[in-house]
Amino acid sequence: MAIHNVIGDAARGATWVSIHNGGGCGWGQVMNGGFGHVLDGSQAAERKAASMLRWDVNNGVSRRAWGRNDNACFAIAREMEVDPLLTVTMPQAADDDLIKRVCDATFHI
Repeated sequence: MAIHNVIGDAARGATWVSIHNGGGCGWGQVMNGGFGHVLDGSQAAERKAASMLRWDVNNGVSRRAWGRNDNACFAIAREMEVDPLLTVTMPQAADDDLIKRVCDATFHI
């Protein structure tokens, strides 16, 4: 996801992007991405900042929605209504009882 974010931010006009270790998990344990953007007061900088922030935040909300977080599902569904260019595959909740029955029958648990 870090690479996905960085490439998207770069395409949207970030002043700089980085891919690095970090996150407090230990060296080599995770990969993080970041971006910076110079806000010089121009309309172009404002447009790029709005695009990058919407991209970056919606990626994080999407990831949490895929983890079936109810608030994230609500937020990203609402954002897709606002932005016709945004398409996020929504998670499909599985029936826990059905999964248990199938596993019990398959693995004779």
